[in-house]
Amino acid sequence: MDTVALEARAVQRHLRKAPRKVRLVADAVRGAQVDKALKRLEFTKKGTAADVAKVIKSATANLRDKFQEERFNDEDLYVKTIYVDEGVTLKRIQPAPQGRAHRINKRSCHITVIVAKREEEIVNN
Repeated sequence: MDTVALEARAVQRHLRKAPRKVRLVADAVRGAQVDKALKRLEFTKKGTAADVAKVIKSATANLRDKFQEERFNDEDLYVKTIYVDEGVTLKRIQPAPQGRAHRINKRSCHITVIVAKREEEIVNN
């Protein structure tokens, strides 16, 4: 039998934040329930927390649109996978003394979130 995995994904591309900073926030919510992850991000003092929360909400909405016949509570859903890839780097120069130039890298990243429904564990006594 082929069972359909109840999961959906959302991707935020070309976010103008350094991937190193976004990964700190993404690591905090990996594997958490969606409602708890959003609550944790609400009180996180990082600038990227709002961006990560937006992608998690989008993945949750994608799951509800994909499986309209199912009923989902936020307690049943969890962040199955979240990762941050490096995007395009804009290379700029900063004039320096004596005719030199220092390079400034303006980094961007891609956030990918997969949200799934937690399977009920069957316990046999």
